[in-house]
Amino acid sequence: MASTRDGVEKAAEEIGYPVLLRPSYVLGGRSMVIAFNREELHEFLEKRVVLTPEAPVLVDQFLEDAYEYDIDAICDGESVYVAGIMQHIEAAGIHSGDSACVFPPYKSAPATLRAMTEATARIALEIGVRGLLNIQFAWKGSDLYVLEVNPRASRTVPFISKASGIDLISAAVGVWQGKTLRDQDLINDSDTGIPGVGLGRCITGWAVKEAMFSFDRFRDVDPLLGPEMRSTGESIGIGADFGEAFAKASLATGTKLPTEGRVFVSVHDSDKSTMLPIVRELRDLGFEIAATRGTADYLFQNGIFAEVVLKVHEGRPNVVDHLQSGRIDLLINTPLGRYTQRDDSLLRIEALRHHVPYTTTSSAAEAAVLGIKYLKRREYTPRRLPEGRVERR
Repeated sequence: MASTRDGVEKAAEEIGYPVLLRPSYVLGGRSMVIAFNREELHEFLEKRVVLTPEAPVLVDQFLEDAYEYDIDAICDGESVYVAGIMQHIEAAGIHSGDSACVFPPYKSAPATLRAMTEATARIALEIGVRGLLNIQFAWKGSDLYVLEVNPRASRTVPFISKASGIDLISAAVGVWQGKTLRDQDLINDSDTGIPGVGLGRCITGWAVKEAMFSFDRFRDVDPLLGPEMRSTGESIGIGADFGEAFAKASLATGTKLPTEGRVFVSVHDSDKSTMLPIVRELRDLGFEIAATRGTADYLFQNGIFAEVVLKVHEGRPNVVDHLQSGRIDLLINTPLGRYTQRDDSLLRIEALRHHVPYTTTSSAAEAAVLGIKYLKRREYTPRRLPEGRVERR
């Protein structure tokens, strides 16, 4: 915690960039910023926050390239029911309310899931929760991090209740009325192998929670996501595979993924190797590829020919002109830092204005490809949401 400008700068240097900056007394990540360098830290200090001893700023390490998870659980003081483990589709650093998430997790080793289940039970029992709690974890390399613990219901309770067939609100009320989780048949420790711990499962195949945004109601607002929550609602998509669930959830929020056309790609150097197989898959699906000069050169060196499109400051016609003329059907743009690439904000604003789907992380781009694959099959299957409690099998 730092209450002076010099203190914030010193803490950032000691921790090492990037750092997460959180002012005091904020909800929904309000005014939180990830600073990737000293210049971005200075911009935060000059424009975003007033520092006082009564309202210091938390300067913390930011975990790059980490997977983030949400867990909803119920504790009765003796046993813990882990209702569901949801994996965020966006990388860590995007507010949990803004990140799409998938249940069950789609890129996680069994050992990782077990470690989070055990940690959830230990935390719930240690702090003495009676009822619902939500825990957010991050996994990087071989390390598990606890990001926050909230002894309350979260926004994902309705999502998990529908996808698992267990009404979590009724179960929590049952605990308050004196019923144990065992009484409610929620502790399947013979299946989990962890005494006193039950684990929910997704009964819909796959379920994706997608965030709803209202950026299109405001002129010139950059839709870039970060630690400050910006969503105004959520949708659910269910399907036999991840691609079906993601495509349906996206469509429910007004985002229609293209099945043909041209994809524009502009990514910073640290994302290029991760983005390469995604772009290759889009090409193999029949899409034309366009890119900025640096990204196009990288793609060409790896066997993918891309049309070179100028950045905004490089002249005309540039990428904004192409968006306005309808030549771009999907935008993939991963900016380096929040303040360093001003052209990028123009891209995203223009894409929003012309209803062109866009992604700002490689993980979201990969999810979009799976959704596009489902849409290209043209095998649309309506699926009913479960009603009432579904008995265990």
